[in-house]
Amino acid sequence: MTAPDNTFILTVDCPDTIGIVAAVASFLRDQGFFVEESSHFGDRDTGRFFMRTVFTPQRADFSRGRFEQGLEPIARQFDMDWHVYDTKVRPRVLIMASRHEHCVNDLLHRYRTGALAVEIPAIISNHPDLASLAEWHRIPFFHVPVTPESKPQAEARMLEIIKDTKAELVVLARYMQVLSRDICEGLSGRIINIHHSFLPGFKGARPYQKAHAHGVKLIGATAHYVTAELDEGPIIEQGVERVDHTHSPADLAAVGRDVESLTLARAVQLHIDRRVLLNGRKTVILR
Repeated sequence: MTAPDNTFILTVDCPDTIGIVAAVASFLRDQGFFVEESSHFGDRDTGRFFMRTVFTPQRADFSRGRFEQGLEPIARQFDMDWHVYDTKVRPRVLIMASRHEHCVNDLLHRYRTGALAVEIPAIISNHPDLASLAEWHRIPFFHVPVTPESKPQAEARMLEIIKDTKAELVVLARYMQVLSRDICEGLSGRIINIHHSFLPGFKGARPYQKAHAHGVKLIGATAHYVTAELDEGPIIEQGVERVDHTHSPADLAAVGRDVESLTLARAVQLHIDRRVLLNGRKTVILR
C-alpha cells in the first residue's frame, strides 16, 4: 500500500504525571505511525503537561475515526484535553482592522504568496478605508461601523460573519475598538491582538511622541490572545527593535509598524501550526 502524503498534529494538555510520553509514543508505534517531531513540557508550577506530536500514517487505509477511538482509553487514563489536526486542512482566519493597514498588508502578502498557509474568508472593519485592499486580494470586505450606541448590534453582526465564514481564528490587525466581555469570552483562545509595547509603556494617544519625549531605546510589540482584561491576555509572541536619540517620532512609528507586522505574523503562524497551548494566564509554545 502507498502511504498517505499528509501529516497530522496531536496536541495534549493534561495533569502532569509519569508515563504520558511513553503511552502516546507506544500507541503511535503500535498503530504504525511515523513520528516526524515531538515536543513536550511539564510545568511544575501549574502541574500541567503539554505535548505536540506530528505524525504520518504509513498505511493508505488510515482512518481518523479509528485513530481517535484507539487513543481514547489513553486520554481517559491521563485525563487529557487533546486534539488532532489534519495539516492538509488550512485554518480559516478572519481579519479585523480599522484604518491602519501595515499589519493587514503583511498578512495578506504572506497569504497571497503561500507563506501563510491559511484561508482568509473575510475582512471586517469599522471604517471603509481598506475595502480596495480587500478587493484587490479578492477577499470579501464587511464594513461594520461602531458607535457607543450601536456597539451591541455591531458585535452581533461581527459574530454572525465569523460564524457564517466558519472562521477558526480571528486576528485583530490593529482593530482600534475595545471588544465587549461577551465577545472576548465567546472567542476565548481564538482571537489574537497586536499592540505596541515600550519600556516603559505608553498608553493612550500619541505613544510614539511620548516615547520620543522620554528617549526610549527599545521599540516593541506584543501579540496575545484577547481577554476581557484589556491587553492582558496570554502572550504568544513579542518583538523588539533598538532605537536611539537620532530617531524622530515618525522614525519610531515606522520601526513600530515593522515590528508590529512581524510579531503578529509570527503569532498567527505559531497558532496555525498548533504550537500554542494555553496554560492559565500564560502560553506554552512548543517549537
